[in-house]
Amino acid sequence: MPGGRLTQQDRRRIATGLAEGLGYGEIARGLGRPTSTVTREIARNGGPSGYQAERAQRATAQRSRRGRTVPAPRPTTPTAPASGGADRDPAAVGEFADRLAELLVHLGMPRMVARVLGCLYVTDEGSLTSGDLVQRLRVSPAAVSKAIGYLEGQALVRRERDDRQRRERYVIDGDIWYRALLASAERNATLAGITRHGAELLGPATPAGARMEDASALLERIGQDIVRSVRQWHEERGPAPS
Repeated sequence: MPGGRLTQQDRRRIATGLAEGLGYGEIARGLGRPTSTVTREIARNGGPSGYQAERAQRATAQRSRRGRTVPAPRPTTPTAPASGGADRDPAAVGEFADRLAELLVHLGMPRMVARVLGCLYVTDEGSLTSGDLVQRLRVSPAAVSKAIGYLEGQALVRRERDDRQRRERYVIDGDIWYRALLASAERNATLAGITRHGAELLGPATPAGARMEDASALLERIGQDIVRSVRQWHEERGPAPS
């Protein structure tokens, strides 16, 4: 139904539309779905050149099962130094985390978000609680919560429920940049779909329509290149370190 989850038949129709050279907007109209739904679906599952209906269906089912699974709590010591190993200089590691955060700020990330990410990134465990972050960064729980919400939206951090201690842990995985780049490609695909729709609406023969068409082609190409590159890197590198 329109607005609901895509079915296996929907995915087969998407694959057929791509094989026929149809635009995302045309495929979406044929399904009675928003263009953004189709662009997200394609970006998540190999891009327009690598999309396969059966594989996309399996991947969606796997993501759904992971979402229902309660992860086992990680054995961590909340008061352990952020640097981890005993042979490291905690002050030097803290300074590195600050430098990393400053670089991320320079690249456009909000300062508190960058500080939280830097703090998580230098922990061997790869996870901290809100209390840990509040203590180490000397900020309020509200500031941590807002930063975590931003990082979740960028696919850089996920939450795990620690049922033993009845609290959440914020986890940063070894493949965060892989997932973040895929999320970026998904956003590019969404923008490509919107601008393509704008081109169709304005008319490709008009200056405004041509501008939209160029933007759509560029965004779609960049998204495809990102997906291709990160998937190749992921396959060559093998499993991420835990």
